[in-house]
Amino acid sequence: MFFKKKIVKKTYDKESQKPVIKASICNGEQVAGFRNIHTGAFEEVMLIKNSDDYERFVQMYGIEGKIEKIY
Repeated sequence: MFFKKKIVKKTYDKESQKPVIKASICNGEQVAGFRNIHTGAFEEVMLIKNSDDYERFVQMYGIEGKIEKIY
C-alpha cells in the first residue's frame, strides 16, 4: 500500500536482440519488446500505456539511449 514494487532486473541477448517499441498506426497502441537482429522476429514483453511504463521497461532491462519505434 505505501511501498512501490521493487523493479527486478532482467537480461536479454544483446548480440542477437535489439530493444524496440512496436506502435500501431491505427490506434496508437505501443508494445515494448525485442526484435531479433538476424530474423526480424518480434518478442513482445509489455504494453506501454504511459511514460511510467516506458521508464519501467528501460529500468527493468538496463537499456541506455533511445529505443527505436517500428510500425
